[in-house]
Amino acid sequence: MEFVVLYDIRPGADASRLPEVFPRHKAYYEAFRAAGGGVKALGTFENPVVNGSMGLFTSREDAERFVASDPFVTEGLASPRILAWDPVRFD
Repeated sequence: MEFVVLYDIRPGADASRLPEVFPRHKAYYEAFRAAGGGVKALGTFENPVVNGSMGLFTSREDAERFVASDPFVTEGLASPRILAWDPVRFD
């Protein structure tokens, strides 16, 4: 089982702040991964202001720990949703 975090822009959030907060978000995910956090992939969908972004984690605990301190969440820009995912892989 893996865990997907879906981020949507929080209703009423000032999306123009995303580029300002992104460097803190990037530093956070790099440090999270370097410290052994189980993040497998992160990224935006086409037109992230409308479609949001997604992260893939190895455990619910890592997903919860990640969103708890992510600057996009703590600064009120993103609303996260964690979903368990049971993929069938073909590679």
